[in-house]
Amino acid sequence: MIPRIHKRGSETIGLIRYLYGPGRHEEHTDAHLVAAFDPLTPDPGRDPQATYGQLQRLLDQPVDALPVGRRPEKHVWHLSVRASPEDPVLSDDDWASIARRMVAATGIAPDGDDAACRWAAVRHADDHIHIIATLVRDDGRRPRLHNEARRAQAEARAIEAEYGLRPVTPGDGTAAKRPTSAERHKAERRGKQPTPREELREAVRRAAAGAANEQEFFDRLASAGLLIRRRIAPSGDTLGYTVALPGDRNGKGEPVFYSGSKLAPDLSLPRIRERWTPTSDGTIQQQAPPSVTGPASARRRVTTAAWQALLVLDHGEDSVIAAQIAATGEVLDALAQTSAARTRHELQAAATAFERASRSHVRATRGHNHALRQAARDLVLSGPALGRGEDGAAAAMVIDMLFFLITAAAHWHAKKQHSQQAEAAHRAAEHLRAAYQAAAEHPMALLHQRGARLAPPWQRHHATAVRQALPELADRLIAEPGWSALMATLDEAQNAGHNPVTLLTQAAARRELDTAEGMSDVLVWRLRRMAELPADPQNSRSQRSNGALVVSSPGRSTQTGIGPASTSPRRR
Repeated sequence: MIPRIHKRGSETIGLIRYLYGPGRHEEHTDAHLVAAFDPLTPDPGRDPQATYGQLQRLLDQPVDALPVGRRPEKHVWHLSVRASPEDPVLSDDDWASIARRMVAATGIAPDGDDAACRWAAVRHADDHIHIIATLVRDDGRRPRLHNEARRAQAEARAIEAEYGLRPVTPGDGTAAKRPTSAERHKAERRGKQPTPREELREAVRRAAAGAANEQEFFDRLASAGLLIRRRIAPSGDTLGYTVALPGDRNGKGEPVFYSGSKLAPDLSLPRIRERWTPTSDGTIQQQAPPSVTGPASARRRVTTAAWQALLVLDHGEDSVIAAQIAATGEVLDALAQTSAARTRHELQAAATAFERASRSHVRATRGHNHALRQAARDLVLSGPALGRGEDGAAAAMVIDMLFFLITAAAHWHAKKQHSQQAEAAHRAAEHLRAAYQAAAEHPMALLHQRGARLAPPWQRHHATAVRQALPELADRLIAEPGWSALMATLDEAQNAGHNPVTLLTQAAARRELDTAEGMSDVLVWRLRRMAELPADPQNSRSQRSNGALVVSSPGRSTQTGIGPASTSPRRR
């Protein structure tokens, strides 16, 4: 349940007309009173004899009783209380009780106070009510409204528990603005989801992901088909911008524009500029073009940048961590818009969920997140990836690493008591988990087949390497379904000249493994990245002969000190 205190107004009649009227987009239905300070309060919605003017005069009576010079200019108080979409439809009696609790909790009409402010609660939709009050008590004094927003939130949490409603995590003022009921009803009538506000927010986020400068940002907005208006200063500098969807029109047939700040707090032009301007020494850190333009190469570079960011989240200062988390959101946006069809839906959902986790009251120190922003830019410039071959396997590799990064972000937010952000990061991680399953299915199946075909001496050889490098985790690794894929990767690494024990030790030392659902999967991708093996096993440098995999250099196995006795083993 979400209570929202709106800006104070000066005209009671204007708000009454809006609450009882059709709404800006015909979204108000059956407007009527559910509760008021006096049971005999006239209801223009249900009583044909009652008028808006009668209700206004009754509410304004204490204000009008004051001398003109003592009347507050902004005397209209307005609170809306909205249920979550998952909640059941509440009755008028339920909403009446909620209204009384809210005016009592906020200080408008404390329980037992006969001289409290006058108020009325209007319902014109299934999922919310509006409470209008005038800010002069019957005794002529002003109400005590200190921290009324916080008290309304606390009361909402209590109401959720008592009514069995979905608990809403307390906010901190950094969330993006929710679509209004008018916007949601308009989208429903047109059979479109999400709402224009949400669609624009996603489009602007994607345009900003990895953008190197202001011109590139606006070029991307234009390429996305958005209508753009810039606010230009006399000097010619751009002060701000608004965007609209070509098909979203108001009653006059005009495009409905939204400023960046109305989409999300970090999408105003000044906040977007922070992404590419400030560094510790005051210089501008320009983004460079990608060194390799292939989607698979771009994904490998993201994997490396994400690993570096993980180390920052483990040991960095809060402001630097906040910058890394914000840049992680850009990487997810870039990855979602360049992903293959089989992972696109889950990656888009992960990017949308993580958007809430990318902002908090910890101010980000920009410049330190250059590697992730460059990686996001590389993804965009490298273009759409295929869902197969090296592109598909590299997608599994980067999703696996981003899962760890986003989980670490969730832990940091939880430690800072950023409850909404932590919850959002966990939701994003679940979508990444689903995307990983789709991306990794083929390459992991191929590795599993190769590992299962290894001759028993070589299987024992790789098991010995694991027991030597990871004695505490070896039994669990060998029992996992992904053990065969790990054996195949160790085999490839050894054929490429690497010492499996050394490689495993280094991979495990870089970050803990025992909390991972599939340790073998995690090690597969870490080893392939560290050993610079192709993400797709089909691109392995290993030689094939009569369907069998042959060691390209027989002597390499003896260099590890743990290889089979045969100097020229054949793998079956």
